[in-house]
Amino acid sequence: MRPRTFWILILTFVTGFANAERPNILLVLSDDHSLPHVGAYGDNCRELGLTPNLDAFAAQGMLFHRAYTAAPQCAPSRAAIFSGRSPVGIAATRFAQPARAGTPFFTDLLRDGGYWVGLDGRHQHLEGRVRDSEVVNQALIQQGMKGPKFEARFDHFVQAWNTKRGLDEVGDRVGRILDSVPDGRPWFLYFGFNQPHRAWGEDHDGIDPDKLTLPPDWPDLPEVRLDYARYLSDVRDLDRGFGAILQLLVRRGLKENTLVIFMGDNGEALLRGKGTLHTRGTNVPLIVRWPGRVPTGSESPHLISGIDLAPTILGAAEVEPAEGMTGHSFLNVLLGKRVPGQKYVFTERGWHWGSLLNTEGFDLSRSVTSDRYHYIFNAIPERRFAPVDMTRRNNIAWEAVQASYAAGGLSPLHERLYFQNPRPIFELYDLTTDPFQLDNLAGETEFEGIETDLRTELDRWMVREGDYLPLPSDILRTTSRD
Repeated sequence: MRPRTFWILILTFVTGFANAERPNILLVLSDDHSLPHVGAYGDNCRELGLTPNLDAFAAQGMLFHRAYTAAPQCAPSRAAIFSGRSPVGIAATRFAQPARAGTPFFTDLLRDGGYWVGLDGRHQHLEGRVRDSEVVNQALIQQGMKGPKFEARFDHFVQAWNTKRGLDEVGDRVGRILDSVPDGRPWFLYFGFNQPHRAWGEDHDGIDPDKLTLPPDWPDLPEVRLDYARYLSDVRDLDRGFGAILQLLVRRGLKENTLVIFMGDNGEALLRGKGTLHTRGTNVPLIVRWPGRVPTGSESPHLISGIDLAPTILGAAEVEPAEGMTGHSFLNVLLGKRVPGQKYVFTERGWHWGSLLNTEGFDLSRSVTSDRYHYIFNAIPERRFAPVDMTRRNNIAWEAVQASYAAGGLSPLHERLYFQNPRPIFELYDLTTDPFQLDNLAGETEFEGIETDLRTELDRWMVREGDYLPLPSDILRTTSRD
């Protein structure tokens, strides 16, 4: 046997053995889905039994309580997940702007490492919008950020498939996707759900709005309750579709060697959720199952950012992360090891689809979250508040809140939360005593040291990321002289 042939055979054997040991990886993202809305976390979903599949899945893996997206909007959040970097660092803070050309995704590295890689389901926004102007499309195509060059980075690429229209087909669809994976090759699949994004429909399938428990920062109005019931009905649909995927893995004998990650892409499109840097805009469900590796029925209080998924997935696949990825792997946390967690996670907000005159369309804000405290910097506080996706669609809940305010029917608390203008430049909340962020502690002498520490950390992060906004410390010095 010739020496070259011998070493090729050895390499083939070793590579095949490694591939057999490495897990398949399934990343499932829900759309506009905040932390409380899985029964395993509690809230109305547990009381009403709306998410039995997700609850059973959580019992088989690890439930994270402190997972935060890098942005409270779909496109920058997903770009951050795949790049392992903040939207600021990859120039993707403007809604639907893809990551800067040349930015590696963890899927590129998986593919280079021998994985079959696919994207399907709800549009991933990694290449911008599904439909855009011809000028924008051509500019993105020329940069390789959309079109044939972009699609060639994946073995399977479907730009968008709507799970609201095809919910009953989800299991069969995923099965057909996996049919195209070559025998013996490990695979990665992103599958996105449209649920529970808005466009919920008129009914709520037996969920009684009057029996729901509302968070204290929402005005208790009939329209708010009805809107919430419709949202929860969509969460129930999400659970049904996710259950179909889990059943498929069992039928095909794939459960034991598949690492499954379920995460919300950003918070709920409800009051003080999506589009805001408050907790329900960024704190999302994260549940991970990896049989034989992740302890069953475990829970984690570690701070996790969306940018941490990339190095974690790569670590599980035994692939080195790309230079420049700033996410921190939490693989050791998943494996049940006692390790220190990171001290802070950071989030940002830029332009969303909508008016320049309110926060639904345009807001510039940054935040840092520690184990106990949450600090927000609002760079354009004169923008009046408007909840994302709730003004352009004749939304009954937001219209009712506005009407109640105009008639003098809101409490002083709700008037301040929704209609204070200008909004505070700085916000500080104690998440232990004030989880719904009702009492802004910024500027209070008792919390001056904590506020200074968090502002300093936010300054450092913005400098590291090359942020274009003024630094919070500079704004504090200039406003204190006015």
